[in-house]
Amino acid sequence: MKFSKLPIWLYGFFVVLLIPALLINLGLMTFIDDEGIRVLVAMEMDLSGNWITPTLHGEFYYKKPPLFNWILLGWFKVVGKVNEFTARIPTIIALLGYAGTVFYFYRKALGKEFAFVQVIALITCGRILFWDSMLALIDITFSWVVFTQFMVVYFAFAKKRWLQLFVITYVLTAIGFMLKGLPAIVFQGITLLAYFTFRGAFRQLFKWQHIVGGLIFILIVGGYYGIYHQYNDLNNVFQTLFSESSQRTVVNYGIRNTILHVFTFPGEMTYHFLPWSFLIIYVLRWDILEKLKADPFITFNAFIFLVNILIYWTSPEVYPRYLLMFVPLIFSVLFYLHHLHKLENSWQYKGVRLFFWVLVVILTVGWLVIPFMDRLDFIHLKNMKAILLGVLVVVIVSIFHRKDWNRFVLIGFLLLVFRIGFNFFVLPDRNANDFGDLCRQSSLAIGQKYQDKPMYVWQFETEMQMTNSTYLTDMRQSIIPVATKPAEEESVYIIDPDSFPELSYTVVDSIYVRHGRKTYHIASFTNSDND
Repeated sequence: MKFSKLPIWLYGFFVVLLIPALLINLGLMTFIDDEGIRVLVAMEMDLSGNWITPTLHGEFYYKKPPLFNWILLGWFKVVGKVNEFTARIPTIIALLGYAGTVFYFYRKALGKEFAFVQVIALITCGRILFWDSMLALIDITFSWVVFTQFMVVYFAFAKKRWLQLFVITYVLTAIGFMLKGLPAIVFQGITLLAYFTFRGAFRQLFKWQHIVGGLIFILIVGGYYGIYHQYNDLNNVFQTLFSESSQRTVVNYGIRNTILHVFTFPGEMTYHFLPWSFLIIYVLRWDILEKLKADPFITFNAFIFLVNILIYWTSPEVYPRYLLMFVPLIFSVLFYLHHLHKLENSWQYKGVRLFFWVLVVILTVGWLVIPFMDRLDFIHLKNMKAILLGVLVVVIVSIFHRKDWNRFVLIGFLLLVFRIGFNFFVLPDRNANDFGDLCRQSSLAIGQKYQDKPMYVWQFETEMQMTNSTYLTDMRQSIIPVATKPAEEESVYIIDPDSFPELSYTVVDSIYVRHGRKTYHIASFTNSDND
């Protein structure tokens, strides 16, 4: 299977569009709570001087190992500041690394043009382009690691380089574990067991090369936890890591919810990874297995996708970002089938053509409404930006009509232009009307106002939202611990008034919190009944 040969300048054009698509207004929106956790843990490591035992508000944090926090903290040290933009740059770097890895391996298996299309599809699928590429979360980095594990298994197995296979994949498993915990081990175990059995090499799993790989994993992960044990007991660590992995399964949600999830999961995930996931209609053919077996690399991708996706297909609490390591696997299968359906001019192919033509029209004419939207008048150079995007669209559509280059490439370019427009117009409008921005501003103001006073969270019933905690801690440059009784006389306390309706204290200020659109009190116990 081959795509039309692409001129070299198209690769450069892709990069030119990709940079502003990923970077413009990257730091505009307030941290969501999951981002806040990653950033706050990193900051507390720095403030405490302890990079071994993660904490939140000075309390041990067990839900994730610390590697991503080390990455963030190391990056913060390099750039010299902590903010939304700097915190999200490691995600962009990981995404580019992930895309480069896809290109490297897919080029070896299926050629440069096919690999380039896969890179475009990965970056421009809806979930990544309009969500995960904009957040300081673990998932893209973790998915990059896991996908690389899959590829090493295929290429090393093909050459029977057993020691290389086990050593590299177990090093990657250790890295994945230090990023996200037990899922890395699950991916490694399922992939090795299923693929080696499928290829009739089950006995190879009991050879010395596998033992060496396993020992390397134990050395890396065990070495870290051996050091960790000097600071804290390990029981809570592993109990929490296991709970994090099992709480989303049938054990926690029951049979009824699990069965419902089994039926809704395919449609929901197809939605999240549009437009490219629309090609899933290509699997509706009676000879699908025979066609997939015709290419060993496509066979591998389909097989590894199926054996690993079953965990999520049967787990009711699944977020699309958990599936990012599967995106190149399933997309490669769908684009491979696209070629076959195109040759047959099947009804599925006609449906895909219609879908993408409609998409082209939407992406092309959508910019015509921008100058007439009064709501966006506050955006600097609104009309100039709209004209710029319109010119880019005209150029791309012109190429789309006049040349016989692969149309998927050009649709990918339109999606990148759409993301640039999203950055120009949607993000500023969203931020201007986002309660989260009020939470950010009030947190920064309170952090600065009480920078020189000891500050505490009043008891664990005051459930701090990590958005607020991150901005407060960064502004104050000190950890905000949890207090169970009044401390220094000049201290102030963050209190959820709904959790302590009968508590006597003096309100000195307030702070907005996003979830529930609540207001927490900044309080003092001076001259109160709790002195």
